[in-house]
Amino acid sequence: MTIQYLSKDKKVKREVITSPSKILFTGLDNAGKTTIIYAIQREFSKIAFLKPTRGAQRRIFEFLGREIAEWDLGGQFSYRIAYLKNPGKYFDDTEIAVYVIDVQNRARIPESISYFKDVVEQFKKLEIEPSIYIFFHKYDPALKRNALNEMKSLEIELKEKIKNIVEYKKIFYYNTSIYDLPSIIKAMSEILLNLYPKSELIEKTIVEFGKKTYSEGVVLLDDNSLIVGSYYKDEETKNLLSASTPYFLTLNDSFVFTKAQPSREEEENHMIVQRYGKNFIFKQLALKDDSSPYYLLMLKQDTNISKEDFDCFANLLKEILYS
Repeated sequence: MTIQYLSKDKKVKREVITSPSKILFTGLDNAGKTTIIYAIQREFSKIAFLKPTRGAQRRIFEFLGREIAEWDLGGQFSYRIAYLKNPGKYFDDTEIAVYVIDVQNRARIPESISYFKDVVEQFKKLEIEPSIYIFFHKYDPALKRNALNEMKSLEIELKEKIKNIVEYKKIFYYNTSIYDLPSIIKAMSEILLNLYPKSELIEKTIVEFGKKTYSEGVVLLDDNSLIVGSYYKDEETKNLLSASTPYFLTLNDSFVFTKAQPSREEEENHMIVQRYGKNFIFKQLALKDDSSPYYLLMLKQDTNISKEDFDCFANLLKEILYS
């Protein structure tokens, strides 16, 4: 949106105000929408006492210097009716829609698919075409271990049903679970990075930094637990760092060290933890005084850390993000 105003010397000036990008979380009640949001924020204490979301809850947060408007639509029947009656208020301007389906509640899956069709119809009426990401949620690790074939069949069945009831090009799928936090971090990170035009440049900078520092892997995260970019030497390293990311973020939040780590060091804003015969280096990067910090998680064979390398990397990121 562009506004005009007159200065004291009567000259017309222009100021461009960029509206926040809107991401919409929707689906039936008890599907797990708010739990996903709290998990990303690392507000785990709130999850245990979570009550059904009342109406539309909104939050503004920053991702890579860009404002994101997060809309969490309560999924109770009365609210769903209200949203559909006033789509301009709730659905308009959506750039990304996350539709959450509880795969453990088989009885309500037909209802969930039916409401998904209603949501897509509202987008079409409003003449918008946001990317839609369907989360097959509560796809818990226990189900993967004990009923993998059954869950794979359910995935295929759900995708086929959705394809048959809606004609929409930009639909993507993720399997997520609160008990598999990396699955949520991965999904939300990839989704939001699609909004950011400089993501490829950040990724290239991280890859170069990882190789220069002889790291096996590097992950850069923001304060919302979202992965900004990464470098992995191989798939094993990727899996190891992905599984470790929530642990280090929680460790950083609480500053509580348990016996799970054989050894540790803390120096100046970073910690070194030895696990699985490797060194995990976790460092906070404060790129701007008035902004939330970023976090760097590295996997190395050694513990050599060059302050010059870190400073150079931080300066490059600062230039990319804030220039």
